[in-house]
Amino acid sequence: MNTKGSISNFIEKYYLHFNAAALVDAAKGYETQLDNGAKMLVSLAGAMSTAEIGKIFAEMIRQDKVHIISCTGANLEEDIMNLVAHSHYKRIPDYRDLTPDDEWSLLEQGLNRVTDTCIPEEEAFRRLQEHIYRIWQEAADKGERYLPHEYMYKMLLSGVLEKYYEIDLKDSWMYAAAEKNLPIICPGWEDSTMGNIFASYVLKGQLQASTIKSGIEYMTFLADWYTDNSDNGIGFFQIGGGIAGDFPICVVPMLYQDMERTDTPFWSYFCQISDSTTSYGSYSGAVPNEKITWGKLDIGTPKFIIESDATIVAPLIFAYLLNM
Repeated sequence: MNTKGSISNFIEKYYLHFNAAALVDAAKGYETQLDNGAKMLVSLAGAMSTAEIGKIFAEMIRQDKVHIISCTGANLEEDIMNLVAHSHYKRIPDYRDLTPDDEWSLLEQGLNRVTDTCIPEEEAFRRLQEHIYRIWQEAADKGERYLPHEYMYKMLLSGVLEKYYEIDLKDSWMYAAAEKNLPIICPGWEDSTMGNIFASYVLKGQLQASTIKSGIEYMTFLADWYTDNSDNGIGFFQIGGGIAGDFPICVVPMLYQDMERTDTPFWSYFCQISDSTTSYGSYSGAVPNEKITWGKLDIGTPKFIIESDATIVAPLIFAYLLNM
C-alpha cells in the first residue's frame, strides 16, 4: 500500500469540516473506486488548461487514475497553446481594475484575457493553425473523418510542434493523453478557437464540415465505451459545470431509457467541484440528488459536491490520489 505524502497528510489533518471535509471525502471516495477496479471519467470545464492543471493532471493520466476525459474545446486546445507559447502569456493580477480602454489595448496587442491570464493570439492560436490545417486537409484529401481530439493527437504525436515547446512536456495533459490514446469527449467543440478557425475554412470553401465528426458521433462513441467498460463501475468526477459535464453524464439515461438497455449500470461515483448556485435553476449547480430523478445516479451512488474554486480544489484532490 502506498504511503501518503506531506500534502495528503496535511489535508487529512486540517481539512476536517465543511467544504474542506467534502474535499477529503471525495478524494477518498475516488480512491475507493479505483481500488475496486472502477474506471473514472474526469470532466474539465472553464479554463482549467490555462490554469495549468496539466502540471498535475498529466501525472494522473500517466498513472491510470483517469480513463476517459470530457472537456470543452477550449481546454482541448489551451493545454497545447500553453505547451508552445508559455513564455508569451501575460499575467495581469490587477485585472479587476482594467478599464474598457485597457481591455482594448490588450486586444490590439493580440492578448486575449482569461481572468488574470492573457493568451497570446499570434504565438498560440496562429502557431497551431498552420499545422492543424494541414492535418485537416490531409484527412479531407483522403476522404477520412475523425473526432476533434483525434486531430489534436495526430498533431502532437507527429512532432511538428516540438520546435516550439516552452514547458516541460511532462506538464502537458494533452500529450500524456495522446501517448495513451486516451478516450476524450469534446462536446460543443465548434465554439472553441480551433472550431471557429475550422468553420472559417468551411465558409471559404477550403474544407467540408463533414471532415470533423459531430457531437452525435461523440455521444455514440461514449455509449459504446461506457457499455464496454462498466463491469466494475464508472465514476464521474466533474470539475466545474457546463457542457463538459452535462453532455457525458447523459449517456446513462440515454442507454437505459432511449436504447431500452435496462441492465445499464448507473454512474458508480459522482463528485462535482462547483461554485454555481442551485437556487438559480442552474444545471451546473444542481445537487447530486437531482440527478437521481434523471436516471443518472442511483440512490446508493457515493455523491459529493465541493462548493469551492476548482483551481484550488482539483490539484489538492489529485495530489491526494497521487500520494503526494
